[in-house]
Amino acid sequence: LFQMCPGRVLCKLLCSGEKEVDLAVQSAKAAFQIWSQMSGMERSRVMLEAARIIREQREEIATLETVNNGKSIFEARVDIDISWQCLEYYAGLAGSLAGEHIQLPGGSFGYTRREPLGVCVGIGAWNYPFQIACWKSAPALACGNAMVFKPSPFTPVSVVRLAEIFTEAGVPKGLFNVVQGGAATGQFLCHHPDVAKISFTGSVPTGIKIMEMASKGIKPVTLELGGKSPLIIFSDCALENAVNGALMANFLTQGEVCCNGTRVFVERKILDVFTKEVVNRTQKIKVGDPLLEDTRMGALINRPHLDRVQGFIKQAKEQGAQVLCGGDLYVPDDPKLKNGYYMRPCVLGNCTDDMTCVKEEIFGPVMSILPFDTEEEVVERANNTKFGLAGGVFTRDIQKAHRVVAALKAGMCFINNYNISPVELPFGGYKASGFGRENGRAAIEYYSQLKTVCVEMGDVESVF
Repeated sequence: LFQMCPGRVLCKLLCSGEKEVDLAVQSAKAAFQIWSQMSGMERSRVMLEAARIIREQREEIATLETVNNGKSIFEARVDIDISWQCLEYYAGLAGSLAGEHIQLPGGSFGYTRREPLGVCVGIGAWNYPFQIACWKSAPALACGNAMVFKPSPFTPVSVVRLAEIFTEAGVPKGLFNVVQGGAATGQFLCHHPDVAKISFTGSVPTGIKIMEMASKGIKPVTLELGGKSPLIIFSDCALENAVNGALMANFLTQGEVCCNGTRVFVERKILDVFTKEVVNRTQKIKVGDPLLEDTRMGALINRPHLDRVQGFIKQAKEQGAQVLCGGDLYVPDDPKLKNGYYMRPCVLGNCTDDMTCVKEEIFGPVMSILPFDTEEEVVERANNTKFGLAGGVFTRDIQKAHRVVAALKAGMCFINNYNISPVELPFGGYKASGFGRENGRAAIEYYSQLKTVCVEMGDVESVF
């Protein structure tokens, strides 16, 4: 498995049908009875051991993820680091989860208990397979839940390794189960009567279907969906930093990132110099074998997706956008890579807000540059989208920076940086980009429920 085999089958897995899904849920349900009765500190120790194993096997897991997804080994290592950090963070919170005590009149009192939900379902995306599984499982397990996880059928491999690691670390057998498959498997999970909650990362259309299915059983959902995020570059920015930010906001993981700042609004005063520098830097991005240390962009996930991204570029040209660089297919010199799904990162100029490339999520390495003149104008245009996942601002004027991000209708905003994902901070969107939060203390609210207990210390006063 540990070599790049572009365009060829890596392995074959059986799809989990209704029977297998039920076995996974029942196994998780049994493990939940054990795990939920353990103290937070006991759960914490097991989670810390899992984090230690991931940290120790960082290189092996990162290589597995690169082969699994096609992203560069350089990026995959960052994903694995974020993964073990996520487990460590929630291990630290597990022992501190608590309710509160409220004094009532006459010596009576009330208290709240923070209790787990039960068996939670995680449904992952193919762009960050291992990391997303950790983002979902870490808070779930910290709160005392079990989880059944379904990775994308395009990237099924690395999450199995995570399940093995949890077992090695000492979780009860079945606490973190993996089922494989596509939409049908997801439907069995969403409809299962013993599933208490569903957390999904993926497209808006699939998110809508999951929300509909969950509603039948009144199951809470967390939805982390698509985006078409604005990146606003003011003329008073540090230019080199802003260029770096634009590259980070568009070309990580071959542009296959939901929170990417793909609508790059540039103040007209610096449009030419900014565009020239972005194009210059984009043309230098090394595309090729993602297992090589100096590669910065690997292969897209599969042929249909590559064709879809190419279709967006073709349509952009037809609608009047100008391809300033890239956008064409790339064939590496290495003959073993000739069937890979590679393309050169693309920068589009002469874009307008009504173009399809500016309105729709492309999910590929395609940056659209749009000029603006005033702060008021760019904020209005930035918010003129059905999405609301992220947004970014580059400026030296810190008051303006805070003013603009306060006005952006987006759940994750960046000032003078982009696409950093500290596990300590909540992540999630507004509007069609979903609801609920991953990471930070906020995620605890979505993997637990409050029970109120009212204690009367005197006689009950009856009105009857």
